[in-house]
Parts: sequence; structure tokens; C-alpha cells
Amino acid sequence: MEHCPSFTAPATSGQSISLPGSGLTVLYFYPKDNTPGCTTQAIGFRDHYAAFAAANVTIVGVSRDSLKSHENFKAKYELPFELISDPEETVCNLFAVMKLKNMYGKQVRGIERSTFVIDSAGNILKAWRGLKVPGHVEEVLAFVNTI
Repeated sequence: MEHCPSFTAPATSGQSISLPGSGLTVLYFYPKDNTPGCTTQAIGFRDHYAAFAAANVTIVGVSRDSLKSHENFKAKYELPFELISDPEETVCNLFAVMKLKNMYGKQVRGIERSTFVIDSAGNILKAWRGLKVPGHVEEVLAFVNTI
């Protein structure tokens, strides 16, 4: 079983988030605030937030956007969970989610959309890499409900 690297990172609401945490954590990496896929994904986690909370799961999003961008994104879509700002790609590199992608015919380095379920002992119970947004949040919820 893969192990979660320990880290502490700055997040929205003036918080620092450390992992491993207490209980289960869904740590999801996404490319950019306020883009269509990332917004759909964040809204999915928001809309299923009560079900995740009922399963004692903490949701945390990560991208390279600034805390200011994250705060605006969080407020605009009323996200009930924190977002980690990782402009130096420290957390992204710990989870190996930085990939070369093709954008309009150019190679660009960016975050590969990925989700990890991590327990309080730091075990990565499940990892999804290079995932597609439709149905993903429901798949993560179904998985955590089996634990």
C-alpha cells in the first residue's frame, strides 16, 4: 500500500492543512480555479459534502492557484471545504501529479487531475489519476462508504 508523504501547506480560511490528518481525507488535485472541468468537480464535492461529512471524510482540493484566487473560487461556488495553494508545486510533486500535457498543440506542464483517499495512518487507500470529471465524485463517495 502506498503511503502519503507528510506535509503542511497553506490553505483557505487562514488555515494550514497537514496530512496525514485525523480520519479519512479525500485529497484532490485539479488544474485551475474557475475553469469548466475544475468548477464542475468542485461543485460535485460541494453537492455531496454532507454525505462525505456523514462518513467522517475531510475534503481538500489542491492547485497551483494563489490563496486569493482560491478564496474567490470558494466564495463564488460556496465550497464548504478548504483549498490548498501550491504555487511552488511542493505538494503536487509529493504526489507526482505534474505532467506534460498538450494544450492547443503546445506542450505545457500542468496538474494531472487526480484524487487520493488517505487514512489517518497515512495509507493511500485508493488513487485515481488522469481521471474524467463526470461521475468521479460519486465514485469516490461510493468508495469511502465501503471503508
